[in-house]
Amino acid sequence: MENYFLIHGSFSSPYSNWIGWLHDFIEEEGKQVYVPNFPIGVGYQNYENWSKLLKYYLDLGLIHENTTIIAHSIAPVFVAKFLTQNKVKIKKLISVCGFNNYLGIDEAYDAVNQSMYFDNLQEVKQYAKEIICFYSDNDPYVSYEAEKEFVDTIASEEVLMLKAGHINSESGYDTFEEMVNYL
Repeated sequence: MENYFLIHGSFSSPYSNWIGWLHDFIEEEGKQVYVPNFPIGVGYQNYENWSKLLKYYLDLGLIHENTTIIAHSIAPVFVAKFLTQNKVKIKKLISVCGFNNYLGIDEAYDAVNQSMYFDNLQEVKQYAKEIICFYSDNDPYVSYEAEKEFVDTIASEEVLMLKAGHINSESGYDTFEEMVNYL
């Protein structure tokens, strides 16, 4: 059965930004949607802890070839690393403001994000039939160049959103109508 996972970014929460709205939209369509509550904060948010939680869903058989994972900020690279390391195939990965190997946001973000990064990012293309990447030309947290490099490495389709910031509540995205056409 087709299902969806919505994954928040660093120092965020399961229903922050547009995630709560998207959860409700998908659920109203009669589809199964999961929104894991990943640990956040320095000392808690790291690849090992996030991986344990996603592995729980994998072990339950809830992540499979009919799964779409929608991930924001640091979450797309986390998902790419998880799929690659666990050799898990999914239907679709939708990345929003994804990046890899980018430091310089600030000390706390760098500390929690660094364990998510990995080499050979392009390998994720073996594990997701389709990879759609949304990114912005004026993200205040992640450079355009870092997001564009991420997109160029993995996207089967890219969506550049002009003046959309980090595509979060702070930049006016409590809803994400543009996403609907890609589900």
